[in-house]
Amino acid sequence: MTPILEVSGVTKSFGGVVANHNITLNVPEGSITGLIGPNGSGKTTLFNSIVGFHPIDSGSVTFEERDISRLRVADVARLGLLRTFQQTRIYGKMSCMQNMEISVPHTHEGLRTMFSKYPPEVTERAEELLEFVGLYPKRHLRAGELSFGQQKLLELAMALMNGPKLLLLDEPTAGVNPVLINSLIDRLKRINSEIGITLFVIEHNMRVIMDLAVHIYCLAHGQLLAEGPPDEIRTDQRVINAYLGAH
Repeated sequence: MTPILEVSGVTKSFGGVVANHNITLNVPEGSITGLIGPNGSGKTTLFNSIVGFHPIDSGSVTFEERDISRLRVADVARLGLLRTFQQTRIYGKMSCMQNMEISVPHTHEGLRTMFSKYPPEVTERAEELLEFVGLYPKRHLRAGELSFGQQKLLELAMALMNGPKLLLLDEPTAGVNPVLINSLIDRLKRINSEIGITLFVIEHNMRVIMDLAVHIYCLAHGQLLAEGPPDEIRTDQRVINAYLGAH
């Protein structure tokens, strides 16, 4: 499969701490690819480097055969590469619909747009996506009144309003009520299969990532430790040792 994202020899340090060292991986277009590793292994730093939050020290990041290593976050997003976060980034005092509408590309002119009238197609798309993630009945509710799991679903829908080609998901099930996790897994699979968005997912819940991903990379101490299909990663002794703290 053709890679939509290629990370080649990426290194990122903060002072004397090397968060990522010479990491090389690729995400095939149309796939769901996983990224795992113990806390502090450099997963979130890698995501931040890919989308431009942290300028890398060396190496390169290529998206759709274009080098994006030195682009700003906004420019990367305009190309169709977006990410979500471990902690949700929503506007709690605004309704779910308002959160959706201000997520539309080219409408980020400050919060003065929050009461603007949007074109009917924007409202229709927002309603479709809220229905898709199961939040349509709560569309007029303040986002801050949603449960944490529902806020994650809202943030996911907000990202979809931008029409991404590749979506980086940072622990999408963290803090989510176990009752909602199966529903979230199903929606992520549908985003991939029905909407056609490639997913690159950081996840600590092993059941989730083994169910979702067709290929998994494992980081440890800022370096690529192992890669392969779920069945291989599940039984890889290096991965087991990294999670159990063995040496």
